[in-house]
Amino acid sequence: MLIKRIVQVAAIATLVIVSIWPALGQAHTVRPAVVSITIMEDSSLQLVVKTNAELLLAGIPPEFTDTNDAPQAELYDFLRAAEPEQLIAEFETYGPKFARALELTSEGEAISLEYVGIEVESEPDLELARDSFIYLRTMPLEGEAFVWRWPDEYGSNVVRVSRDGSDQMTSVWLKQGEISDVYPLESAADRSALQVGWDYLVIGFEHIIPKGLDHILFVLGIFLLSTRFGALLWQVTAFTLAHTITLGLSIYGLISAPASIVEPLIALSIAYVGIENSLSSRLQPWRIVLVFLFGLLHGMGFAGVLTEIGLPRSEFLTALITFNIGVEFGQLAVICLAFALLGWWRNAPWYRQRVTIPLSLLITAIGLYWTWERVFG
Repeated sequence: MLIKRIVQVAAIATLVIVSIWPALGQAHTVRPAVVSITIMEDSSLQLVVKTNAELLLAGIPPEFTDTNDAPQAELYDFLRAAEPEQLIAEFETYGPKFARALELTSEGEAISLEYVGIEVESEPDLELARDSFIYLRTMPLEGEAFVWRWPDEYGSNVVRVSRDGSDQMTSVWLKQGEISDVYPLESAADRSALQVGWDYLVIGFEHIIPKGLDHILFVLGIFLLSTRFGALLWQVTAFTLAHTITLGLSIYGLISAPASIVEPLIALSIAYVGIENSLSSRLQPWRIVLVFLFGLLHGMGFAGVLTEIGLPRSEFLTALITFNIGVEFGQLAVICLAFALLGWWRNAPWYRQRVTIPLSLLITAIGLYWTWERVFG
């Protein structure tokens, strides 16, 4: 009977994958740019923009989170296949235009940015998005502060501000069209613990909602099989404890694992939860142990994001803790929303057949596809 059920789940999951394949198929996921601004001793600014240069050259607008969905996908793929030297030569003519598009102001006056050059990652794997580092600079600023704004047509960005020679840094995730805080030239990175905590709380929350679809699906998978609040609480607690452990250990450099291993395993954990929900009508004793183990994987995934954004050394622990709290708030928001939409019928006799199994099959299908895509591209 169990084998028959497994075959049924696999068959239905395959059909679901085929039906949603066009929506899931992807070339490269669009990530936010990371803009590092360094205040020099003479009050000039040096900027390093870590981004996908092919994305800029192809002109893919921010509403496309996947390059394969954009009308410019063919041009993007052509640029991605170019050798680093070719891409650098292509970007040299675009660089000054890019510099003019960036918005840096000091006391209401626009500050000119000079394009200095670009470095391109020599990663040969075409299945991976390639990072480029664009260098810009300004003349010494005459005002006492500056404001940064990433152009709307480029989407969202993480801006990191520090002083030359200082280990203090502030990091903020700005959504499309958002304007940064005012950064004083004398103390731009000297933000209070409260300000740093709030910044990273928001970053942690946004990593779940709206950016963390894989984590959202895992939490929903936990929710679907747990008709009792106590059982759900135990699983969420185990998941939280686990990812808190590996997030902290990873950030402190005590453990590490390449994303090429962590990301497929995270996808596989999503598929497993969906499969178990479809095969079992009640919570098995080993479920909490597995949720804990899967939480360890998800924690390393969170660490990858936090490493990308960076942590201010002066408030390292504050940023780490509040980021994790933001993640928890995001997960709780997912659970609360699920309760609001489905909680009224969780004890109905038809709930499992009409809600748990269909949604779990969809989660399984997406998890299996992501596993395949992250392993084989």
